[in-house]
Amino acid sequence: MYNDKGNTKYLKLLKQNYSSSQDVIREIVNLSAIINLPKGTEFFLSDIHGEYEAFLHIMNNCSGVIKEKVDLIFKDTISDYDRQELCTLIYYPREKMALLDEQGKIDSDWYAMTLNQLILVAKLLSSKYTRSKVRKALPEEYAYIIDELLHAQEDEDANQVRYHKQILKTIIDLEDADEFIIALSALIKRLAVDHLHIVGDVFDRGGSADKILDLLYDYHSLDIEWGNHDILWMGAACGNDACICNVIRNNLKYNNVEILENAYGISLRQLMLFGMKTYGIEDGIEAARAAITVMLFKLEGQLILAHPEYEMGNRLMLDRLDELQDVGVDRKRFPTVDDERPYALSDEETVIMRKLHRQFVTGQRLHKHVRFLYDKGGMYNVYNGNLLYHGCVPVDSNGAFDKLYIDGEFYHGRALLDKCDEKARAAYVDNPYKDDVDFMWFLWGGEKSPLCGRRLKTFEMEYVTDKSMWEEPSNPYYSRYYDKSFCCQILHEFGLYDDDAHIINGHTPVHAIEGENPVRANGKLFVIDGGFCRAMNKKTGIAGYTLIYNSHGLRLKAHTPFTSVEDALINNTDIETSSEVEENDKRRMLVKDTDIGKRLIGEIDDLHKLLENYRRL
Repeated sequence: MYNDKGNTKYLKLLKQNYSSSQDVIREIVNLSAIINLPKGTEFFLSDIHGEYEAFLHIMNNCSGVIKEKVDLIFKDTISDYDRQELCTLIYYPREKMALLDEQGKIDSDWYAMTLNQLILVAKLLSSKYTRSKVRKALPEEYAYIIDELLHAQEDEDANQVRYHKQILKTIIDLEDADEFIIALSALIKRLAVDHLHIVGDVFDRGGSADKILDLLYDYHSLDIEWGNHDILWMGAACGNDACICNVIRNNLKYNNVEILENAYGISLRQLMLFGMKTYGIEDGIEAARAAITVMLFKLEGQLILAHPEYEMGNRLMLDRLDELQDVGVDRKRFPTVDDERPYALSDEETVIMRKLHRQFVTGQRLHKHVRFLYDKGGMYNVYNGNLLYHGCVPVDSNGAFDKLYIDGEFYHGRALLDKCDEKARAAYVDNPYKDDVDFMWFLWGGEKSPLCGRRLKTFEMEYVTDKSMWEEPSNPYYSRYYDKSFCCQILHEFGLYDDDAHIINGHTPVHAIEGENPVRANGKLFVIDGGFCRAMNKKTGIAGYTLIYNSHGLRLKAHTPFTSVEDALINNTDIETSSEVEENDKRRMLVKDTDIGKRLIGEIDDLHKLLENYRRL
């Protein structure tokens, strides 16, 4: 693996961490044991679209994993009602205890029983991890106590059992049981999911993307594959005015003004007043939407004209308003469009746009969230033998990777996604090139964009009454990804040749109500956008999918719509889940089968070399 000179240098570096042969032996034993533990549970979510309460509940119940563990332990000893009561306590410990206290149900016996139940659940979930890893997950204030309780063993004289009981009794007597239950509940949820994948679209439709990002900000282990709605907000924060207009329009459309004004401090007052005056609309929201929509098409037109390489000339509409009257477009709805300069903002629009631009590029909370998306995110991810991306890998009508001309060169396949990732990051630096900032809008809405992959008909949907003109042609990717050989072609492009490799995809809602299957290409591709947000529930018939990948294999779960946290607390209602598909591995997957495991195996090999070196001294 190394030449003598390089090997010697490398071994000297290793010796800085392992000062004796016994240190090396101890680490080899440790790592060899770790790689033979079961792999941790991966949890995949997509297209959350601002639905905070439903997202919070899915995170709390770990897509039904908590209930499965509770049922496994207590099915023969606790009633269905009490098991669900325990699950709700784990999901919302502080709120549930407050309710139970009001009902007079909490006393020392309840505390003793509940603490013992929670410890049993935590023990089961911790069994697949090293004691060291569990310790790192423990809340600092209770780390020693919980560690003792999790590893208490019954001995011949029951000393450990008495010790265990005394710890719990003392906690109850000191009136610290509430906080201890909250800590145990957090640990259980932490152990249930080892790593979280968000496969795009945290933003838009629902109104609480900011709360979702606050929750994710402190999550122990996650990655994010950018969605087209995420890149739109990122582009707005980069200062792309067309992205800013799209963000505002989308949230006005879904009546989510609060996330703009209250969450991120984006004032719409001037826009509303301008819209009411110029468009003659009394309702401030509708007036603002009318005004921002026209500004949007002007700014998009400017980008399309400046970048013919985007191949989006068919989206230029404002210079065709007279001919578009034949399909019902009312020329009066464009009072600020100058026939001589149809894509130029008016003086008032320019003033409004400058103010909105300033608010987006300086907003502290927005930029905290955008930096998080950049830090944790990317265009795609290859993780434990699976390929994750939100949208598509653009192809032509023959199924060959389509080419896009960027910065003087053609890119396709994996190289295209890498280049898009590079330009997106280049847009979020001090004094970025205008071309990189412009490109953020293309990533949002370009037909050849890996994050969009369809020809948007925003203009037609807004102004044309004939719905037959609303159809948005999709990239051929979306008709070909039912074919196994096509999916294998994509997997090979990203270096995945294993028969167990899969593509995990979001972006296009699966209409389960019409019998559509989320599993494509004989199990090579999973589409996990099932309509998480309320706005999509009726169209899809469900409320989203989650994919779980644990040591036993893959499980795709479908969810019923979430009612409310209040309903969950009072009635113990849960998001009902059902397994759509199960793909069980022939043998249980271990840590050594994962990306981390392969790295650890390499470290073990290096340590063996170091041990040989010590023994030659």
